[in-house]
This record gives sequence, C-alpha cells and structure tokens, in this order.
Amino acid sequence: MPQLRTPQEVKEQFDKEGRSIAAWAAEHQVPLHSVYLVLSGKSAAKRGATHRAAVLLGIKDGVALPAVAK
Repeated sequence: MPQLRTPQEVKEQFDKEGRSIAAWAAEHQVPLHSVYLVLSGKSAAKRGATHRAAVLLGIKDGVALPAVAK
C-alpha cells in the first residue's frame, strides 16, 4: 500500500510541480470546491466527490470510483 500524504504534502507537491489545484481537479474530473474542502481539512471525505478527491490525492486509502457523467 502506498504511503498516505497529508494535505500539506500534497500542496507542497503542487508547488514543486508548478501545478494549480484547478488544473489537477479538471484533469481528474473532481469538482474544484471538493478538492479545496479536502485540502483545507473542512471535509471528512467520507463519500462522494470529496472521498474521490482524497483518494486520488493520496490523502486517504480507498477506492476512487470513476466520475459520473452529468
């Protein structure tokens, strides 16, 4: 199992890569607001888009189901 990262580590990685949170969210089809909630610690990321974001960011162990087309 890969090592889980903290939100701070994820933000530092984005800074190192010169990558924006918005670009990451668009690339992974995750609502930007959900990513901000996870990175700020304001969401427990138990289900839905915040869960998916946390798993894809490597903050939480779990399964990230494919994004649902609207």
